[in-house]
Amino acid sequence: MPDYTYLIVGGGMTADAAAHAVREVDPAGSIGIIGAERHPPYDRPPLTKALWKGEPEDKIWRKTAETGAVLHEGRRVMAIDSRAHSATDDRGATYRFKKLLLATGGTPRQLPLKTDQIIYFRTLDDYRRLRALAAHDVRFAVMGGGFIGSEIAAALRMQGRNVTMLVPEAGVGARVFPSDLAAFLVDYYRKKGVTMRMGEGMAGLEARAGSCVVRTTTGAEVTAEVVVAGLGILPSVELAEQAGLGVDNGIVVDELCRTSHLDIYAAGDVANFANPALGTRLRVEHEDNANTMGRVAGLNMGGRATPYHHLPFFYSDLFELGYEAVGDVDARLETVAEWKEPFREGVVYYLKAGRVRGVLLWNTWGQVDHARALIAEPGPFTAKDLKGRLPR
Repeated sequence: MPDYTYLIVGGGMTADAAAHAVREVDPAGSIGIIGAERHPPYDRPPLTKALWKGEPEDKIWRKTAETGAVLHEGRRVMAIDSRAHSATDDRGATYRFKKLLLATGGTPRQLPLKTDQIIYFRTLDDYRRLRALAAHDVRFAVMGGGFIGSEIAAALRMQGRNVTMLVPEAGVGARVFPSDLAAFLVDYYRKKGVTMRMGEGMAGLEARAGSCVVRTTTGAEVTAEVVVAGLGILPSVELAEQAGLGVDNGIVVDELCRTSHLDIYAAGDVANFANPALGTRLRVEHEDNANTMGRVAGLNMGGRATPYHHLPFFYSDLFELGYEAVGDVDARLETVAEWKEPFREGVVYYLKAGRVRGVLLWNTWGQVDHARALIAEPGPFTAKDLKGRLPR
């Protein structure tokens, strides 16, 4: 029975960040990492961005080995006994721990048809498979106009592939971007050669003559050899539930990343945490949160009390356009846009009751910390007050 001072369940960026932080505080404590993938931890964002633009694959690997952690790859933890401080994996192996971190991430939402022609894009293996398919002249259908859908559609089109996007909303990124920006992106993608099917969700899906046929909510059909599903993820809370931990849209943690059991922590995509700047609880599925919260969880596990008050940011690349965003960027909020060049470079502020809740930096770089500072200000702000606030 392996016996670790620190056991980390999940083998992604959060796990790596936590292992490095633990080692900072505790040079001697043993660390075990159990991950479902048959790879050591790696950076995930390049799978939809830099690797498609020519960055070599060997750049994605994290330096987890430097921590001295023992990696148990290709294994899934099936049960946790919080009283006995033990975890059991899918091969029947049991691991003892003093401190446990749940960095289990999330599971992609599934489509009703079971076929290898559907790729739920999340892992390195998914990237390798899709990249190999993109070398062939086949038709691709991308479901969803969110982060994964918009990035993958752009990546495939840059390889010269036939790409159709099916988006239930009226615009690309419609849940995040103001309606005029989301509509601009539809035309932008069309000019790049992507077939845009807007306002069309999926009503049915079937295999037919070697292809996938999507029946849309308008009664139309879209045929493709490969379907990429960018439908978001569900937080992987099953282990936490089995262990009797508090769960509510993720695993509920305090400011030290502790769950309802003081020796069990959670961080990354799966963790629901309180954010002082916004005065609400969040669950964030982006790289900055994975790295920063993983690090804070590791410091706390090692004994260096460190509150997690960080307001994460996220970023994306869409062909030649790119952006960074911080805070609550929700298209349902009041938005104030200040464009240096309409839809090409500028800042969008998201307001609620006179307070700035989020900031979208559109092709505007190096302003994330200033945006965080603005969100922390109590306001109230008007559109006139915000003119010229960023960049600074």
